[in-house]
Amino acid sequence: MTMTAGWYLRRLSRMGPREVGGRAGDAVRRRRWRSARPDCPSVTGARFTAVLPAGTLAAIPPDAAKRLIAEADRLMYGHVEYFGVVRDDLTDPDWWYDPKTGRRAPWGYAFDVPYRNEDAVGDIKQIWELSRHQYLTVLAAAYAITGNERYAERVAEHLRSWWAANPPLRGVHWISGIELGIRLLSWVWIRRLLDGWPGAAELFEGNPVALNQIWHHQRWLAAFPSRGSSANNHVIAEAAGQFAAACAFGWFPSSERWRADALRSLERQLHGNTFDSGLNRELATEYHGLVLELGLAAVAEADAAGRPVPASIRLVLLRMTDALAAVVDGRLRPPRQGDADDGHGLIVDGAGTDRWASLLATGDAVFGRLAWWPAVTGSDVRTPLLAALIRPYTKNGTAPAVTRPASRPAHFADAGMTILRGPSEIWCRCDGGPHGFLSIAAHAHADALSVEVRHDGVDVLADPGTFCYHGQPEWRQYFRSTLGHNTLQLDGGDQSVSGGPFLWTRHARTRVLAADTAGEGVARWCAEHDGYQGSVHRRQVELTAASQELRVVDEVRGPRRTVRLAFHLGPAIAADLAGNRAVLTWTRDGEDRSAVLDLPGQLSWRAHRGESDPPLGWYSAGFGRKEPTTTLVGTGFADGAEGFTTVLRFRG
Repeated sequence: MTMTAGWYLRRLSRMGPREVGGRAGDAVRRRRWRSARPDCPSVTGARFTAVLPAGTLAAIPPDAAKRLIAEADRLMYGHVEYFGVVRDDLTDPDWWYDPKTGRRAPWGYAFDVPYRNEDAVGDIKQIWELSRHQYLTVLAAAYAITGNERYAERVAEHLRSWWAANPPLRGVHWISGIELGIRLLSWVWIRRLLDGWPGAAELFEGNPVALNQIWHHQRWLAAFPSRGSSANNHVIAEAAGQFAAACAFGWFPSSERWRADALRSLERQLHGNTFDSGLNRELATEYHGLVLELGLAAVAEADAAGRPVPASIRLVLLRMTDALAAVVDGRLRPPRQGDADDGHGLIVDGAGTDRWASLLATGDAVFGRLAWWPAVTGSDVRTPLLAALIRPYTKNGTAPAVTRPASRPAHFADAGMTILRGPSEIWCRCDGGPHGFLSIAAHAHADALSVEVRHDGVDVLADPGTFCYHGQPEWRQYFRSTLGHNTLQLDGGDQSVSGGPFLWTRHARTRVLAADTAGEGVARWCAEHDGYQGSVHRRQVELTAASQELRVVDEVRGPRRTVRLAFHLGPAIAADLAGNRAVLTWTRDGEDRSAVLDLPGQLSWRAHRGESDPPLGWYSAGFGRKEPTTTLVGTGFADGAEGFTTVLRFRG
């Protein structure tokens, strides 16, 4: 996907004068750096002291250790899967190769590489993911737990290979700051987890090539921070990686300045990226998880190095953790909202470890759980490692005076998210929030007033997910479109106007009119948006506990317009549509479940499944993966005379 002149003009229109000036300075600096690449300052007497406290590894639960070692053994045999693509070349990887397209990224000055052009480079996400080196943190953790040096030797072999193949400012791995930040964080943890291995010091602090890479990574991050309308989760990763490296690898003349600047950025950007309620401002749940992981990892490095951090940083992370505990369903699944690309801040666990349970377990260890938090089942490796480094929130004067929620929040007014809960683990998310974060709302979807409904953790009315970012524009457009969500579309268009794959030029404005989640027997929510010029879409949702009934009423105020009302069913749901009634069936834990969906009779209903021209009827469980599912679409007209009523009744 290449960017046209029109895209650049649209992108420029979303920037303020300060951002334009900063980006102009970046462009000058890139030109200057093409020919001016200084060497790393000489380092003598470097020592790595940010080690795990004694006894930490003994606290790792045996089942979590077993999963980790199984994962490490798969990696040792060369097997890995990224974004639905299996690769078996991990014993000796080609760092510039994309197994999805078979293409290899071109060599050259980093900022000349057209990384958005899949025809020239391949799928950049596939290329970048391996070089985050999070699979190496898994191997390093396996060494730490088992003492088996073959894991450590493989890590050393791959790091030396990567450093040789990717000298500073050459190629695709020196383009994006988030990649450099996460890679630095991985290197910190690799060095920590390999500390008992005799070759660890020779690999890192005693290795001029490693020192040169670490120094150039930090120099790059100091020079090219994400700016203005792009200061979303990327800038958190940049600051967290820079800060972690400057704490753990503080061997350079610039380390103190890098550490101070990164900490200031982290404090400012964590606050800027987070609502007061604790939800992430991008309104993309996976990025809430990513930012929380990065923030916790940064605090761990500060505490390991004995460096003070502002109390406001811990407070933001506390609020994010409480918010996560509030919004998950009974199976600890959070909402599926906005973009998701399977990005993690720190990986030291094997397959089958629940990311959200892990974050809540870490929150319990660091902040202390509240009485209303859901019970966390399962175990992980990361929690005891982080908890060993991070000072408990309530000790040693690290906790400011703060009032945490006395009961489970259900309405987050600043984020516009409301969770309605009913019997039998009925969970319903109602979306009445801002379109997205900052002027470009890069990771937003055109999903105003959408609902997401689950029964005992099973997606019934599902948010379809994300699937892709680059290279497949028709799929990128579908998965973030209005038709791709459980809401109402007018005249065949989206509520908000897209200017590119990570750019929205006009944002629908939404306001919540009512949110009564504490009512006796009936929970209610109502909101409206102005995304369709000349018309207002208003939606009311009621969840009645006694009858296990969810009622959705849509009204369109304005001139007569064509309507499409979509309900996307989860992949586990079978649907039998007759007229305007659909009988839904599924199985959960060996038990048959069912529901009846009565759809508005004024519309003509049709079931769609796995269609590609144009896309309709798909569900993406993770980045790069999609599967057919049933989407029910009703077509007709709205003239303001009456509303469209949909009723979902669960049986039993």
